[in-house]
Parts: sequence; C-alpha cells; structure tokens
Amino acid sequence: MMRYVIVPTALLILLILTSASNNYGASAKTDLAKVMTVSNQIGNQIWMLGNQNDSYLEFGKESTGQSSYTITTDLKQTDAWDKVPQGLNKSLNPAFAINFPLTEIPEYGVHFRVRILDAHKAVPQMAVFSNKMLSGIIQIAGVGGTTSSYPYKKLYELYIPKEQLQLGTNELKLSTVGCLYCSADENKFLWWKWDYLALDALSSPAVEPIHGRYVESGTKVSNLSFYYDQGAVKHLPYVLKWLGIAYSGNVMRVDCATDVKMGCSSIKSYYETLRDYNTQAVALHLHTGNIKLKEDGTLPADAENKLLDYVKQYGSMFQYYEIDNEPGLFNRSKGVNLAIAKWLKTHLPELAPHVKTVAPGWAYAPKYNIRSCRNQSSSGTFKCGDPDGWEDDKEQRMELEELTDLTNGHAYGNSYTDNKDGSFLENLQTFGGSEDGLKKQMLNTEYGTSDSHTDPKEFGAAQPHSAVFDRIMRAHIGYADMFMQHAAFYPQYALFESGIDLNNQNPAQMKIHKNVVDQDTRVGIMRRLNLAYATHGKPLVYELTNKSELADKLVYFRGVDTSTLPALPGSGAKSNKILLNFVNFGTSTQTIHAKVTMPEAGLYEGERFGAGDTYASARTYLTGLQAAPELEVKETLLPGEAVQYILTLTDRVKPIAPSWIQAKSIENHAIELSWKESEGAHSYDVLRKIGTAEGGYEVIAEQVADTGFVDADTLVGNTYMYQVRVSGTKEISPAATATAADVVALNRAEWEVSSSSGKPQGAIDGSPYTRWDTGTAQAAGQFYQIDMKNSFTINKMVLRSENSPNDYPRKYEVFVSNDGFNWGSSVASGVGTNVLEINLKPQNTRYVKIIQTSRSGNYWSIHDLQIYGHKTD
Repeated sequence: MMRYVIVPTALLILLILTSASNNYGASAKTDLAKVMTVSNQIGNQIWMLGNQNDSYLEFGKESTGQSSYTITTDLKQTDAWDKVPQGLNKSLNPAFAINFPLTEIPEYGVHFRVRILDAHKAVPQMAVFSNKMLSGIIQIAGVGGTTSSYPYKKLYELYIPKEQLQLGTNELKLSTVGCLYCSADENKFLWWKWDYLALDALSSPAVEPIHGRYVESGTKVSNLSFYYDQGAVKHLPYVLKWLGIAYSGNVMRVDCATDVKMGCSSIKSYYETLRDYNTQAVALHLHTGNIKLKEDGTLPADAENKLLDYVKQYGSMFQYYEIDNEPGLFNRSKGVNLAIAKWLKTHLPELAPHVKTVAPGWAYAPKYNIRSCRNQSSSGTFKCGDPDGWEDDKEQRMELEELTDLTNGHAYGNSYTDNKDGSFLENLQTFGGSEDGLKKQMLNTEYGTSDSHTDPKEFGAAQPHSAVFDRIMRAHIGYADMFMQHAAFYPQYALFESGIDLNNQNPAQMKIHKNVVDQDTRVGIMRRLNLAYATHGKPLVYELTNKSELADKLVYFRGVDTSTLPALPGSGAKSNKILLNFVNFGTSTQTIHAKVTMPEAGLYEGERFGAGDTYASARTYLTGLQAAPELEVKETLLPGEAVQYILTLTDRVKPIAPSWIQAKSIENHAIELSWKESEGAHSYDVLRKIGTAEGGYEVIAEQVADTGFVDADTLVGNTYMYQVRVSGTKEISPAATATAADVVALNRAEWEVSSSSGKPQGAIDGSPYTRWDTGTAQAAGQFYQIDMKNSFTINKMVLRSENSPNDYPRKYEVFVSNDGFNWGSSVASGVGTNVLEINLKPQNTRYVKIIQTSRSGNYWSIHDLQIYGHKTD
C-alpha cells in the first residue's frame, strides 16, 4: 500500500531489504517497487515538528493553553518544541493549529505525515483543516484502555491539494472529532500521542489522494447466505455501486465452498462481473471438515483435484485465496490447514502466480472446556480443532502465518480490542508488535455487527447500534489493509433485507436493512466511509466555491480518475470511470459547491447515488454535464450523508441491451415485467406483441425510468411476448412470455404450514436450496397442511421435487377446510410426479391439506409448493 517516507537513497534500500527479510510469506516481494515509486513523489520538506525518535518527550505536556504554534524561517524549532503538545485530547486540548509561511504554493500540493505512538481503542479521529477547509479525517487505531503488551505505532498520511494553500501565512489545524452519534461522555477517550508531524511538498502529481492509509473495502454477496447463483450475479453490480466500492480495485469475499450443493452454480459469471466492475476477489473453496490427510501429511487426491480444478478454471479471476474459515470454531484440523497452505505455496507459482494466500479467518477459538464450539463428533470426544484449541495459540497460528502472504482475523461488535481473542490485539501479540502498523499485511474476511450489538455505554451514543458499526469499520480503516463486511444479505448482520431468494427479486427493489430503531443504517455508514477512504485513482483538481459557508465544517470532497489505476492482477481489469464523492461527517446539513477539473473537456453522464431506502430510490441517472474541463456541481447533504457520481464521457458510453427480462402474471390479469439495469441507459421502451407467432412488436411504453413495468392492458387467456429496448438506441432484450390470467400464484408471506414430520417451512420459503421432507419412508397418512390466513378461491396446486426426483408422493388426496377442523371428502386425488400439477374445481377455502396415501422406500419431499387462485370477494 502507499507509503511516503523521506530517507536517503542508501538507507532506503537498506530499509527495503531489511523489511523483506523480516516479512512473512511472499508479500514482501513487491515492496521495493511500491516504496521507490511513491517515495520519489516527495519533494522539499516545508516543516517538521519533533524528532523521529519513537518518543513524544521533546514536546510539552498537553494543556488547554497549547492551541497553536507558529513556524518562522529564523526560528530554531528544537528550542520551541515544548510549546507543541505531545498529542491531542478532546477533553483537554481538542485542537492544535500550526501556522507556517509559504512564499510559493507547491505546484502539486503537499503531503502531511503524523506518526502516532499511542491512542485509545475508541478510534479517535483527527480532522485536518488547511486554511479552514477540511483536507481529511484520519482514523486512528490504538490499544489504549487494553492490556496489550505491544503498542500500535503508525505513520498516517494525508494528501492536501494546492487549492487549499495560499501565499503568505497558512494554518493547518488538527482537531479531535468524536463519533457522529456520541455525547461529550466520549471526549475523555479521544486522545493520542505523536512522535513527529511533517509537511512536505509533492514533486509530481499525486497518484492517490491518500487519506490516512490506503485501504480496500468490500462485503460478500451470495444468495440465501451460501449460493453463488444467478440471483447473486444479478445483485452483485447493484451492491458494488450502491456501496460505493465499484471501479476502485476494492475486494470481495467469494467463499464458494465444496460442501454446499449447487453453491457454485454461477461462479464463472460471478467472477466475470467482479472483473467488469474492476473489483478483486478473495476466494475460499475447499471445505476442510471432511479431509483425511495421507500418512505424510499431504492432501488426499480428491482434495488436491478440487483445488487444482478450481485454480485452473478460475485462478485468473481472483487475486487472493483464503486457507480456511474460523478453523477452531468449526472444529477443523491444523494439519489440513497446513497441507492446503503448502499445496498452494507449491502450485500457485505455476498455476496462478499473481494469487496471494491469506491466513484462515481466525476466530481465536479456545479449547472446548473453556468455550464450546461447533461440529462435534458422535464419539464423545469434544474439542475445538485438532489439536484442541490450536487456533487460540499464537505459536500454532504462526505455523500458518509463515506459509501465507497476508494475515486475517475476524471481528464483530467491539471484539477487535478484546484483551483476549480480539483480532487487533492478537495480531500484535502474534507478530510481536511493529514499528509501523501491523508487521504483516492484513486482509480481514469478516467484520461487522449484528442487530443486537451496541456501542459501549461510556461513549454516550444516541444511536448505539449505528455507532458500534461505525466504530468497528473506522477501526479497520485505522489498522487493516483490506476488510470485508459480513455479509450483504446475511440474516441479523445484513446490509440489505435478507431471507429473500435473489433469483426472484428485481435488484432495483433491493431494500436497506434497518438497524433496529436507529436512524443511520449499516449501508449509510458503509457508504459514507467507503466514499471517503476506499475510492481510488488519481485525484482530480477541485475547488470549493462556497468556502465561507464550509469553513471548519466536516465536509469532505474526493474526486478520482480510476483509469489511472493499474490493471488488477490476473483478471487484468481496468476502469474508465470518474468518481465524485461528497461526504458530510458533521451533525448539520451542509451544501457543497464544487468546481472540478475533469480529465477532458466534454459532455459527461452517469449515475448518482444518494439517500433512499431502495436501490431504485437511491439511484438517478445524470446527463448533460458539460465540462470545459471544469465541471460545477452542487450537493446538499444531511448529517452523515454521502453522495457519489459515477461518470463517463457521453461519447464513450456504449449502451448494452437489457437482460434478465422476466414476465409474470399478477392480479387483475395484469403482467409484471422486470429486467436488469443496462449500462448507459437513461430510460427504456417496452415493446409487446400478442401471441408467439411471427409478427411485429409495438411500443406500449416509452422512456420508462425504472427497471420494471406493469402491463394492465391485457385480456384473460391471451399470451403476450415482451422486449425491452434502451431508449434512443437499437439495443433490445431477448423476449419474455406470459399469459394473462385471473388466477395467479398466491402470496405465501403470511401462510402458516404444518406437517406430519420435518420442517414444513422449507416448501414455501422461496429457496431453491431448501425443502420439506418426511425424514422417513413414505407411508399412508403423512400430510402437509397450509393455513392461508384468509379465504381464497383456488383452482390449482403445484408441488415440485425435481432436485430429489424420486421423492414425489406415490399417491395423494387433497382436502380443503374453512376452519381447519372439518375437512369433508377429498377434492382431488391421483398419482404423483416430481412436478405435480393438481387442477381443482374452484374451491373457496382457507385451509388446504395434502395426504400421502401409499407406501414407498423413498422420502416424500416438497421443494416448492404453490397454490393458484384469487382472494374471495
């Protein structure tokens, strides 16, 4: 990642070689290129306060009187450093201004550095204002308030554009900032100590608007928690763009595991989508729970072949491979983890030399007698891993760390700073601390909060559920290099509403999951921090034209040209997007007037993402943005709000035909259409023809802004074919067909179901991966019963069991009831099939029961059950 350090050339080379020799795995192999490239951007030093001596003792102790310091050309600075505080403390000296002269403005801006020696675990924030304009907010990680044996020392860096400088006297003000929702109770925890502070001129244009640290952010998008199917593929670009992580080389977790049947059904399309949005992947594929090693400790042939096939097929599409997931918590073998790491270390240089390996997602599970864990055998021997508790032992973890390129460590709620088993502190303990950040690059594949996690009470948060997520993400910005929220659609931890089969949802209707009663959501927080810290590329020149209104306000603008980013390893992904980000870190509404110098003059267009509970309401499409090359933009932001523009030159936009078009009959014989959003589409035209024979389509709707449409001008019994076209182009979708009907598949959301055995909900949960079954051989009298909660007129039922094709009912009878007690005689009977369609005479009923009346050695299973009809008037 980006490192800006001023050292003599000879010493620089020595430091690089020393770093490489002391590093773990192969991650040191690119350090030379990174350090040389970035260090060459540093020009003349403007000033430095303090000695680079790992101490703050040359400074004066904090006091309320230390509010400013003036640098002059004739001042012997070392004589006056006792006037500089040792750090900041929001309850004592919350701000410190450094005044300095400039006889000329550095052409390429300046680079601020501050080396932190100690800070509280509350993640204090250092706002940096240059001449009253916010340059950035540095998220400071620390171990103060813990029992850590090692400090966390870190050099934080900040790019300051020349537009925030002036001839003559300049002021650089450093201020402590609390959490967005917290009271003054938090102030006493917001402190840090520094080693030195420095400001340097850049000698060439900045390649990255460094904002504290270079970090990459992500999440995990899978259907029904585990499935990388077409539903996940459909939603992936929507999630990437809405969260603000698309196009910047960020990273997503892709744990398509071998133990999940059909879990990887669309993994190729999934990886291709990540590539198309210039996003990296960390893969996890081989399930470790059922592997028996050979006598020599190597992987058996079956496991080797699974790894080999996966890397051969998809290795060019991912950049990292994670060895395992929480191996102690899931009772996995250390030997198996070591065997996988050794296999990858041996074979990746030939199969996929760009792929780096990541240590297991540590959960630091102790021995079973201390805390129980999952997946215990029936033998009666209880343990958390083999050997028991190995994941909690730093020496045993180090065996994996020495074989992998990046470290890992999962964190939830406030756990990252737990004195025992906290990922941040365990990392420091494992590697014996470090002089700058963590000793080994860290890719955390899981962080997040559940709906029950809350911020520590001593911080006084008015929105404790929001504050705890905000704090854990800011902590990772402070100490981790890459981190993935767990997970976009995972129940209780989700960013978006979960428990929905994504195959059946229009991604544009994706809805934010609310954090209990708190106003700010995990999506809102993640967007705010992603836009400020995880959008990358060459910084665009900009000026805020309403400076007086924004003086000392926590309003941040970040514009980047992603085309300057290097191609992603393996996939070769690139981007041509311009990202304009507007972020309000403050507690009052603010308006930003920005004049941005675009890379080229011309007409721009693209997407805008702002407030909204659904994707459709958060997204708008902007056109006609004329840059000369300056582009003037204006945004009004509520407290904590963030807005992003994703722009492209209009003449380079290549509209793509709509895809994923679906048509289905709904109530009142209408037909509902939905389709996937098309790149470059301002709006859509809907075309229709009656019947399936040859013939022309006619336009029935023009310039539809959404990705859905309801055709109400239909006749019962008619079959209709539809196509969707990008307005103003010839780009048109494949056809979708539906028949208008008075009876449709009934909504199952309120249904209550029961059965003679098993878990009946599996038949109506909308998931293609669950089912209900009897759990035993078929026998007369087994039943499945539905309470539809209201009376409906029904005329058809469909029971599907194709995924277990021999589990259909050998014979059946159907009964109906209005009270659930009196059933009368059967209304239908017959012989089953694995797609069983039962046609009924129209029945007005609330309850339906299907009884299996024969015998068979197979289970009776229902993977999906649907009833057709309409609500009784």
